[in-house]
Parts: sequence; C-alpha cells; structure tokens
Amino acid sequence: MTISPELIQQVVRETVREVISRQDSGTDAPSGTDGIFTDMNSAVDAADVAWRQYMDCSLRDRNRFIQAIRDVASEPDNLEYMATATVEETGMGNVPHKILKNRYAALYTPGTEDIITEAWSGDDGLTTVEFSPFGVIGAITPTTNPTETVINNTIGMLAAGNAVVFSPHPRAKKITLWLVRKINRALAAAGAPANLVVTVEEPSIDNTNAMMSHEKVRMLVATGGPGIVKAVLSSGKKAIGAGAGNPPAVVDDTADIAKAARDIVDGASFDNNLPCTAEKEVLAVDSIADLLKFEMLKHGCFELKDRAVMDKLAALVTKGQHANAAYVGKPAAQLASEVGLSAPKDTRLLICEVPFDHPFVQVELMMPILPIVRMPDVDTAIDKAVEVEHGNRHTAVMHSSNVNALTKMGKLIQTTIFVKNGPTYNGIGIDGEGFPTFTIAGPTGEGLTSARCFARKRRCVLKSGLNIR
Repeated sequence: MTISPELIQQVVRETVREVISRQDSGTDAPSGTDGIFTDMNSAVDAADVAWRQYMDCSLRDRNRFIQAIRDVASEPDNLEYMATATVEETGMGNVPHKILKNRYAALYTPGTEDIITEAWSGDDGLTTVEFSPFGVIGAITPTTNPTETVINNTIGMLAAGNAVVFSPHPRAKKITLWLVRKINRALAAAGAPANLVVTVEEPSIDNTNAMMSHEKVRMLVATGGPGIVKAVLSSGKKAIGAGAGNPPAVVDDTADIAKAARDIVDGASFDNNLPCTAEKEVLAVDSIADLLKFEMLKHGCFELKDRAVMDKLAALVTKGQHANAAYVGKPAAQLASEVGLSAPKDTRLLICEVPFDHPFVQVELMMPILPIVRMPDVDTAIDKAVEVEHGNRHTAVMHSSNVNALTKMGKLIQTTIFVKNGPTYNGIGIDGEGFPTFTIAGPTGEGLTSARCFARKRRCVLKSGLNIR
C-alpha cells in the first residue's frame, strides 16, 4: 500500500524493520527534566530564560542545534517508533505514511537559510531589514499530525531565534512528550541552552489557556480546528492560525484520466486522509465520471453503491457539520465493516457517487471516504468547488490540460495551496517541489509556514555611512 511506490520503498528501506519495543519515556523524571514541566507557568518561565541565553548564540550555533534536531528526528529507529506509537496512541492514520511525513519534516523543513536580510545603500547611508525573534512562542499541536508538527515547528521557530512552548493534544500526549525529551537531549548534547523546547506533563484546556495568556509568550501558533484558531486570534497577541479545509478535486474532460485517478487515490488515502490538505471530494465532469471511477478502482478503491448504506455510514461518521472523531483516520476496510460491508483488508479508499448536498461532500471527514459528484461541465465544477471549499482558503486540486480552466479555478478558489495534475501532498513538499510544512496558515495569511513566519521584521538605519559605491 503506497502513495508513490518508489518513494515509500526508499523510505522504508532506510528505516528499521521492527518497531522498538521499549523507549525510555522518562516519565519518572523530576519537573523540568528534558523540557517537561508539571505546570505551564514554570514551562514558560524556563523557556523565557532559555531564549535570553539563546540570543547570545551565533547563527553557526543555531545551525548546529537544528542539525541535532534533524539527526535525532530522522534516525530510522526513531522514525519507526514515532509512526507506530502515534497510530497506537491516537488510533489514526498508518505507519508508512507517518514515517514519510516525519522524515520530510526532519530533513527538509527550512532552517536559518530562510532568515534573509534586505539592504539598501546610497547617499543617505545604509538600511537593513532583518528577521528577528519574537522570544517565546506558544504552539498548539493537533492529534492528526502530532510529531510532524512538533518537528516542523521546532526547526522553524528555533531557526528564527525563538524558544517554543508546546501545548499538545491530550490524545497525543505520550508520543509528544517522548519526542520533546528526545529533542531536548539532542540539543543538550549539541551545547544548546536548556529548555529551548518545553511542554507540560498533562496537556489540558486549562494549560493551553495559561499559555495563551502568559505575558512572556509573545506569539501564538495554532494548528488545528476552527475553535482553537479562533481562540488564538482572539488572544490579543501576534497569532498564526492553521485551520480546517475541505479540499475539492476537479477533473475535467481534458485530463489524463488514468493519471488523475491514480493521483487522487494516492492523495486521498495518504495517512488515511488525515491531512487537511488531502482530497475530500471529487467534482467530475459527467462525460468522464464513469471512466474516472473505473480507473480509481484499479488502485485499491472499494465502491459503495447502495444509497441506504451510504446514508447509514454518513450518519455514523458525522455529527452535525463535523466528523465523528471516533472514526477519523480509521482504515477504509474498518469503516466499511461498520455498515456490514466486507471490503478487502488492503482497501485504500471507499468511493461513492453522491449528490452535491450529501454530508460526505459538505463535511470535512478526514477519513478514507471519497465522494464523487457529477458536474455538467468544467465551469460548473469550478463554481461548485469554490462553494464546497467553504471559504477555508486551504487546499484545492484540479486535473486538466486546459490552461484557461486551470487559471480560472486558481483565481476563483483562492486557496493557500492549489495543486494541478498531481496528488495534494505534492503541495506540502512531499514528492513535489518546495519545502514541507505541517502548519498551513490560511486564516492568517502566512500560507505554508517556515522560519521567517516566526520572526519580526526590523529595520536598522545608519545615516550617511557604509555606502562605499
């Protein structure tokens, strides 16, 4: 089961074949050891001390510390353990794809090279604009991508010169604490100030609120649902919000249908459809819809045909306008079994043809159920894609060889990520050009975040000096 056979095989070859049976969690260590604190105030205070010490470190030091994080997070046994332990603790996603995501986050998240300097010189002197740290950043991480987000945020935030306090999702507590300890030990071995990366033993709403309101936390970054994004945007602090999406995939009659089908299945089944970037519904021009389904069935899909069964499954996996968390990220065969269907164990995706107003289309499910809606023409498909994206401005994809249609959709959809003729994970730098990220800030406009997003722009002016032209 792969998204891109060559890519996954390469990653799996580079990882160990068996999961580590035991890893030192350090749960009996005293508060403050390896960045884990009993209360949020102590964690923030320690991070503030660390940041002030960090200001005395050089960029060369930062690079060394970031390399230590890359090394520990990309060790084959750690990759295998993170993926397996995350699936076990959260009950979401699958191991091979989590290995892939963690590896990309560790190796390819931009570091200090992202912190560029602008300069102007002339008769009136020299002016520079440089990226400078905020100080202590409070970062809220999700249950869907817990380790990937911690790795990605840690590298970017430390590259920008900050310290970071994590408030992880309670259902990903054990693996997040394990990773924070690993990162802290690697940083200590590299000579970094203690407590550049901290969190609390017991994540909770109260601890998250304490972090958001703490005067020493100068910036907030939330990766999660609309509720937590709204909370950080209402905090009065500088905030980056990475919210929900409902990515549509439009397929028109000029597309390479065989390739589009394979790409859509690869993208929508990626980590059991957990990423908010993954294809959530297909809007297919009527003339190619049957062929598209035929081609999708060649790539591990199982088609639901009975409308009563579809409605029964929809009632099970949705709660109002939201997905039922009990089924998020579950394997496709398990979801089929919930309504009495026997799908092959290696089924990657459940597909079904439904009307546009069906819950499978309108609700971001984050599970391997992909609805297909017939559209009379490409213009209607584009208009409906804009509608069903719900203004999240997150991710969309189109399969077409019509440049005018691709241009029209790009202009109208206004998403942060717009992938053309590929699976959506290409848009986050996996098997595609560009750097990876797991904090995609559509609501606040930063887009795919990197180190420079976690820094302030500061202008430094020297009047009538250092102009040597």
